[in-house]
Amino acid sequence: MNFSFFPGGPGTLLLLSLTLLGACSVAPPAEPQLPFDLPDRFDSSLVEPFQPTERWWTEFEDPLLESFVDTALVRNPGVAQALARASVAEARVRLHRGERLPQAGIGFTSARQRQNMGSMAGPLGEFVDDELSFISNNHNASLDVSWELDLWGRLAAAGSAAQAEFLASAEQLRGARQSVAAQVVQLYYEVVHARAQEELSARTVDTLAEMARQISNRVDVGIASPTDAMLAEANLGSARAGLEQRREALARIRRQLDVLLGYYPSGSLTTAGVLPEVPARPAAGVPAELLERRPDVRAAELALRAAGYQLGAAERSFLPSLALTGSAGYGSDQLSGLFDSSNLVWSIAGQLMQPIFQGGRLVAQVDIAEGQQSEALHSYVETALNALAEVESLLAVDDFLAQREDSLDASATAAEEAVRVSYNRYQQGIDPFLNVLESQQRALDGRSAYISARHARIENRISLHLALGGGFEPRIEAAEPAPQDTPARIADRP
Repeated sequence: MNFSFFPGGPGTLLLLSLTLLGACSVAPPAEPQLPFDLPDRFDSSLVEPFQPTERWWTEFEDPLLESFVDTALVRNPGVAQALARASVAEARVRLHRGERLPQAGIGFTSARQRQNMGSMAGPLGEFVDDELSFISNNHNASLDVSWELDLWGRLAAAGSAAQAEFLASAEQLRGARQSVAAQVVQLYYEVVHARAQEELSARTVDTLAEMARQISNRVDVGIASPTDAMLAEANLGSARAGLEQRREALARIRRQLDVLLGYYPSGSLTTAGVLPEVPARPAAGVPAELLERRPDVRAAELALRAAGYQLGAAERSFLPSLALTGSAGYGSDQLSGLFDSSNLVWSIAGQLMQPIFQGGRLVAQVDIAEGQQSEALHSYVETALNALAEVESLLAVDDFLAQREDSLDASATAAEEAVRVSYNRYQQGIDPFLNVLESQQRALDGRSAYISARHARIENRISLHLALGGGFEPRIEAAEPAPQDTPARIADRP
């Protein structure tokens, strides 16, 4: 339905359009509801307000580690991918904003046409001369404007969906940066742990080598059995094999750290030599605050919000649409006089379109949007449950690991003292050499277990910081993606 004339002229039509446009507000989707009640506190923690720690890995007081994290946040391919996705999402927001604005273009056409009049009949039915022809010129310059009025908020809903998707991608970027930082700290201390185990094995090899030498001398002078010498050499060979195995593990983990930092996996990175003391446990806050803070939960919630807006846009596709078109310019058969005022032409028109039959396309779009919304809802619930379970588990195991570390330290110290006593008793001829070997193995296993327990505490603490989802960079709070919240600026945040 085309309207070449509107009572009152173009001004009345424009006024009506603006009035209709003001009514196209879009109500946000309802807040998601979890199918369970949140407790007032975590079961494994006291009610303490969450205190974000700026760059929490600095608590380990290792400048080399801090430089590795900074490098990874710049060079890691995973962070770069998340940044690219956020950039694309931000561009989609601008795309949808542009679709709601009038579209204008300037055009210029110039045509010269020759028409043969020989085939045309004259006034009395006779045919005119075949040589008769007519040449015409046509020149036009115009400004063309089109505008789809968002009567029912369909375009606004699509734009709000794009905005929510952008904010979700910003949260995913924040989560990717947090994850990479935690992975760097984790792999760094895996390297330190592997180095500590390697050094323990190397010291054990040196001790066993010296012990084998002394026993060999005792055999030479006839105060020890050759069997003791063979047992000592066998134990030394086993220790050397264990040392090589731990060296291989160290080289493999170093290469993993190289890849995470965006370097060629040469395995040449150096780290600290000993595992640090474990910092004090951070306050967990309350479960409700966790869901508002975790990037993955926030991203899932925003994805659900985007799905709600997309459903609203699909439902509004059944309603009529109104588009305005206008054109103003000049037209003439003489290029030199094209822009004379007498050659000014303009037009304005409106088109009202009501979908009647679309072959089930619109219904299918609504069904798809409803399914995507349902999927997003279940994904949000699953993400929230996993976040809560992760924090509860990490808090529960933290105290256990601390107690385990203390017990293993005491046990390893006692086992090392037992080695000294057992060897003295062997030299005095009181105990057999087999007792020495057994005590030596217990001491090695005990000290190795203690080192692993310290490493387990550090890993749990790293995972806890990541699970709490704070203390790294601020959450995106903007209701609209303002210029300062572009992905490039998000990436620059500390």
